[in-house]
Amino acid sequence: MMPLSLADMGEELVIKKVGGSPEVKLHLESLGFVVGGTVTVVSALGGNVIVKVKDSRIAINDEMARKIMI
Repeated sequence: MMPLSLADMGEELVIKKVGGSPEVKLHLESLGFVVGGTVTVVSALGGNVIVKVKDSRIAINDEMARKIMI
């Protein structure tokens, strides 16, 4: 298991754990980052990560990406 911030671009990955405070977990889950769901890193620039989740592209900062374990 490793954080999403270390993932390679273009590879479809399965989310194994979502960490953080209850508020952060709820926010990430509302964006589609749920355990068992898939996520693909589209690009990583300047500490921000753009990911594809459920046919949507979402930009999250590195701090949030470190809370999502794949």
